Amino acid sequence: MERRLAAILAADVAGYSRMMSEDELGTLSALQSDRANLIDPAISRHRGRVVKLMGDGLLAEFASVVEAVGCASEIQRAADGRTDGPTDKRLSYRIGVHLGDIIIDGNDIYGDGVNIAARLEGIANPGGIFISRQAYDQVRNKLNLQFRKLGPKNLKNIPEPVEVFAVGAEGSVITDDRQEIRYVRTRDGVRLAYAISGHGAPLVKTGNWLNHLEYDWDSPIWNHFLHGLSQNHTLVRYDPRGTGLSDWDVPELSLDAWVNDLEVVIDAAGLTAFPLLGCSQGCVVAIAYAVRHPERVSHLILYGGFAIGANKRSPQEAEKRKATAMLVRLEWGADSPALRQFIATQFMPDATKEQTDTFNELQRKTASPENAARYLETTAEFDVSGLLAKVSAPTLVMHARGDLRVPIEIGRQLAAGIPNAKFVALQSNNHILLEQDPATQRFFEEIRLFLGE
Repeated sequence: MERRLAAILAADVAGYSRMMSEDELGTLSALQSDRANLIDPAISRHRGRVVKLMGDGLLAEFASVVEAVGCASEIQRAADGRTDGPTDKRLSYRIGVHLGDIIIDGNDIYGDGVNIAARLEGIANPGGIFISRQAYDQVRNKLNLQFRKLGPKNLKNIPEPVEVFAVGAEGSVITDDRQEIRYVRTRDGVRLAYAISGHGAPLVKTGNWLNHLEYDWDSPIWNHFLHGLSQNHTLVRYDPRGTGLSDWDVPELSLDAWVNDLEVVIDAAGLTAFPLLGCSQGCVVAIAYAVRHPERVSHLILYGGFAIGANKRSPQEAEKRKATAMLVRLEWGADSPALRQFIATQFMPDATKEQTDTFNELQRKTASPENAARYLETTAEFDVSGLLAKVSAPTLVMHARGDLRVPIEIGRQLAAGIPNAKFVALQSNNHILLEQDPATQRFFEEIRLFLGE
């Protein structure tokens, strides 16, 4: 028997058994089509060979780990970019790649090198690529890909922990030790980005306007906020559809769609019961979710929120929101003094020049002009006043006294409608609580007391 060093690629279809039980012929046909038109050609282009097929799985060998990882990336990009057919009928792959010693017996291969690749594939996310440290050391500066360190992992029947890295596509987010960014598909096919940071009991934050999972950590507007929330919790947050790292080209923006998206993220994160935090218009999403899933929301925390959108409060409010949406469509991302002044006045009147100036970058990264305007128009039509009395979770409502964006009386009305809700007025003028704002520490203290920490 011959031994040699080789790069091994193991792949399988995520959720294959379920798909076969639902549509056996259709799933088998899709798999055969993918192998003939996508997988086999990619392996051939990267000078590899298919060693064997195992139901929905396959094992391939490459002389170069650069070619193996390049092939894996090509397969996942092509699979992720498909738009044909219903979303729940499209095949999604998990891929593992390892560089190690193998034993050749005829056309077959054996050994720890094969076993580790197969175990990496088994723990990869749907649509993901996990590689070992041995593979990473050979490819890190040779491919236009991003890598995220996942640390040592105990793999089944492998005696020693294996250091694992996740591979992202070209142009994907670069992450670090502060958080792990993952992706999930919604029921209507929208790709959502969500992030997990910190340690401790879970805390879920609903998405809101002006979020970007990666940029927020470096932003003087949001950095302190994320540090505070992640300090004693495992924080789960996401970029809403149409914003940040999630898909921008989306057919629907609505309360129902945003609540469905939150459901998908929570399920993907594997959470069962948790406190739920909503800020600004994210409060409406949090309220709707808490009423829909009372068994999962242990505590509800709302800051700067409202139950009724601007268009339904008064004709004057509706006119203001219409003018704001027009300004956003015309000036968004254009280094506009008019828009910058509007944001400074409405959202953070006590901001420093640095914080105000970074809003230009925040605009470009978080949304397109059209999506930003659509977001404002959609949230202006919200009305969950009829749901408030149905909230059963213990609820904390906080609001800044000098908030010009959402006046404090609207926050008081929100709290009054929720049974036994606690209302806390914060001494601040800012809709977005800033690092230098004394109310920021009070915000975190109130959360700790409310959660009994």
